[in-house]
Amino acid sequence: MTAPTDALDPVRAELLRTARASADVVLERARADAEKVLGEARGAAEAVLARARELGAADGADAAGRERTRAVQDAWAVELAARAEVYAELRARIREGVRRALAEGAVPRDRLAAAARALLGPQARLTRAAGGGVTAEVPGRRVDLSADALADRALDRLGARAETLWEPP
Repeated sequence: MTAPTDALDPVRAELLRTARASADVVLERARADAEKVLGEARGAAEAVLARARELGAADGADAAGRERTRAVQDAWAVELAARAEVYAELRARIREGVRRALAEGAVPRDRLAAAARALLGPQARLTRAAGGGVTAEVPGRRVDLSADALADRALDRLGARAETLWEPP
């Protein structure tokens, strides 16, 4: 037995073939569009990633620069603290040396008293200073020729030459 044939079967077959061909074209176009969009997206992602790397490198360079600056400042602060400590120790030793010299009579008290009177006049009231030396006063004026004041003045007279203390030998 043969199946009855419908006169529309060839028309249906042609419509189905045309629809499948059209669907294949649309599907192929969609695949091509998808590939194009994916390619563009990959390109954009690579550009964003490259820009992010550039920005990260710039940020890293900035951070490294800030860290170098901070390290230099920290090192300078440590050096200044060490200089201050050495200078204070030098001042203490000079004061000790001047006190010892005055105690041993290297500069007689009378000589310091005469120097004070020469500066303030014969009416100056003299006082023996603790640690050696003298101070003298007249109304409105005072002279300090104590051991510590003499030592401090001697060290202060070094002025900029004190910087040679920090130079290599």
